[in-house]
Amino acid sequence: MSALYRQLRDVFVSLKLTVVLLALSLILVFASTLAQVDLGIYAVQEEFYRSFVAIWRVGGLALPLPGGYLVGGLLLINLVAAHLHRLKLQWRKAGIQLTHSGLIVLLIGELLTGLWQEDFQMAINEGDSKNYSESFRLYELAVIDTTDPKFDDVVAIPDSHLARATVVQHPKLPFRVVTKTYFPNAALARRDASAPSPAAGAVPIATQGIGPNVAVTPLPLTYKMNENNVPAAVVELIGADGSLGTWLVSPDLGAPQTLTHAGRTWRIALRIARAYKPFSLQLLKVTHDIYVGTDLPKNFSSRIKLTTPDGRDDREVLIYMNNPLRYGGYTFYQYQMDSARGLTVLQVVRNPSWLLPYVACIMMAAGLLLQFGLSLLAFIAKRRVSPTT
Repeated sequence: MSALYRQLRDVFVSLKLTVVLLALSLILVFASTLAQVDLGIYAVQEEFYRSFVAIWRVGGLALPLPGGYLVGGLLLINLVAAHLHRLKLQWRKAGIQLTHSGLIVLLIGELLTGLWQEDFQMAINEGDSKNYSESFRLYELAVIDTTDPKFDDVVAIPDSHLARATVVQHPKLPFRVVTKTYFPNAALARRDASAPSPAAGAVPIATQGIGPNVAVTPLPLTYKMNENNVPAAVVELIGADGSLGTWLVSPDLGAPQTLTHAGRTWRIALRIARAYKPFSLQLLKVTHDIYVGTDLPKNFSSRIKLTTPDGRDDREVLIYMNNPLRYGGYTFYQYQMDSARGLTVLQVVRNPSWLLPYVACIMMAAGLLLQFGLSLLAFIAKRRVSPTT
């Protein structure tokens, strides 16, 4: 065994490393709890736990901290190394090994959840059907070919591409999409044609569509739970013969803007990112029950009709609190409701690793019970064979 390998083994197997990592975990939890006041839950998760290095801003100071991926990854290596080199395969240590294995599964499950989990929502009115859900925070630039009245051909460009000013040349598009300006959060206002210049801080940008009549005011990012960042961007469409003009896009504009090029009709809009499903849900009825004599909610439920294009599934499902619909790898929870308008909002979650935390908890509980049970049996056996005085 080389000296370098032995040194690395001793470092990663060391119990001191375990203690240091657990202490860093406590500091990370403490810092993220304080930061949540200003950043909100989602931003804290991304900044502190789903990163290798986190920046904790205290007053005017920016303190670097090891992020959740770094602490969790080192703790995972530490546990695996301990299993391989320190814990011997013995029956009397089976409980400890099972408990540690459960903790390893838990860490792997959190990593996979951070990488794979999708969290969307689906708002449906009574009588309507939908085959897509919408993101809580992400946006996309949708370029839609509407030439065929029976079919819309959609090219969706994530807002992350707009933020990086990535030039997009999609095979389905006869033009390139070039981002000229991107605002992560902005307010729109109609320009007064008689005014010599836009309001202070407002930027008039775009030559086509509604853009020349709209001024954009950049806003600071918000992290409050009850507020959303509404982005805006100016994109230039460049065809084979040159520029087709610049277009202002924002979810606040409402209706998509239309253009004609190469004998085809297109619509362009910056909208909430969508995730399409290979099935559709129709809202049949919403129910909002309250306790008699009060305004306190008792039950929220949505009767849904689930159908697939091939006709294999065509059934009604009742979704209510703590009774979600699980189908096609997705889980549909009752999230919000407006019974007066006949509207329901379902939270749509896709998490392929959702079972791992349950498996990990069962393993750790069984390991602790086994270890304490074996210790108790050994103690009882020792008392039985000890000489009486």
